[in-house]
Amino acid sequence: MHHKESRATLGGKLSAVLVAAGSSVGLGNIWRFPYVAGDNGGGAFLIIYILCVLLLGLPLMIAEFSVGRASHLNAVGAYRKLNRRWSFLGYNGVLAAFLILGFYFVVSGWTAEYMVHSATGEIARYSTAEEYKNLFETFISNPWRPVLYTCLFVLATHFVIALGVQKGIENASRLMMPVLAVLIVVIALYSLTIPGALAGLKYYLMPDFSQFSASTVLGACGQMFYSMSLAMGITITYGSYMPKENLLEHSVTQIEIFDTLFAFFAGLMIIPSVIAFNGGDPSQVNSGPSLMFISLPMVFDSMKFGTVIGAVFFLLVLFAALTSSIALMETLASVIMDKFKLKRIPATLIIIAVCLVVGMLSCLGYGPWESVTIIVMQFLDFFDFIS
Repeated sequence: MHHKESRATLGGKLSAVLVAAGSSVGLGNIWRFPYVAGDNGGGAFLIIYILCVLLLGLPLMIAEFSVGRASHLNAVGAYRKLNRRWSFLGYNGVLAAFLILGFYFVVSGWTAEYMVHSATGEIARYSTAEEYKNLFETFISNPWRPVLYTCLFVLATHFVIALGVQKGIENASRLMMPVLAVLIVVIALYSLTIPGALAGLKYYLMPDFSQFSASTVLGACGQMFYSMSLAMGITITYGSYMPKENLLEHSVTQIEIFDTLFAFFAGLMIIPSVIAFNGGDPSQVNSGPSLMFISLPMVFDSMKFGTVIGAVFFLLVLFAALTSSIALMETLASVIMDKFKLKRIPATLIIIAVCLVVGMLSCLGYGPWESVTIIVMQFLDFFDFIS
């Protein structure tokens, strides 16, 4: 009898895993992974990334979940409960989450803008790689539009958290995450049919160890932390909401497989097509954070119903970004609410004010590059420290 009961409860937990996977699948997998993999030599990076996930990601995620679940507290409180000396670890995660949210909002704003452009058919007017590059550059250099979209995205996140409409998000996750997954696989398979894409596939899958260096390892590690939302207090906060009887290893393994497959297919969707459109030249893969916004519109442009597919794709990426920014903000809100004995709405307003300041720096200052390096740096510092 006992055996049967445990089976029944496992089934009901798939939705919890989908929600957790929804919060961890976001811009990290779809926007950041392909360009970091492209920058770091494709195949060699992929192997090291998978090793990082297995050797570091799994145990760390289980550890963070169990710290959260055992303490039922937020990130800072959980570490403090373990031992007062460790509470700075919690603050470190909170700081990382703040800095990430700042530029996360900005890239989400770009995604929203691209969704609107795709839907109106404006993007379909262009044809060459150069024109798409220029479109992206004029867009991010124009000061007020990215700011407007960033603010809209911030407000949407605040709205969800302030109302506590977690439930609606959970239900939407169940619908939209699988749809996004299918769409990415379809676009990835389609992009392999573009003439010249096989050279790109080779670059992405065949490890070329002449490309291999310490920065490949650091890039892979940083990306793993980023993509799996480790060391930012998210897993601890979510762990504290987890029912005691959840089998951690099962849940974590499912989340990790889901997360890594998403990243893998996002790379498959973007890297071969970039190389195909650039006449087999892999040097173009390192156009950094703008990669998704330059290469994908070209793929959509060459597809039947590309306008519709493009608009739906950017809408779903926007949703993935929203679930992740909610996870980040929820983490920060729970710390501030506990620490300063604040109610939910004032706590989220404080976070938004600070994030908008950070976001405006990314939006208007030097473009988002600087903030990205700070974060990779931070993860590595954190990583050095913890190892």
